[in-house]
Amino acid sequence: MNAMSLEELITALKVKEREAPYVWDGQDEDERTATPEELAHRLALARKRGRPAGSGVKEQVAIRLDKEILEAFRAEGKGWQTRINQALRRYLAEHPTQS
Repeated sequence: MNAMSLEELITALKVKEREAPYVWDGQDEDERTATPEELAHRLALARKRGRPAGSGVKEQVAIRLDKEILEAFRAEGKGWQTRINQALRRYLAEHPTQS
């Protein structure tokens, strides 16, 4: 099975059947052009891979925290980084900076 890049797949989905430059000879299944349903299924699978797009409002930083703090947040399961962010937001709300 030939792997298509996401760009190739999107381009192939946009080609109308009557404009398709290739006609399958019916012999080699590997050379058969994919049906619109097969292409749509492949596109749906391709979109599910990888990390979801970020919101664009967060910035990645390196920070050193006490081991006990990390263990406590991680012990609560997934979303520990979000919980740390929420704790820092609460702190800022309770201790506004004087600017």
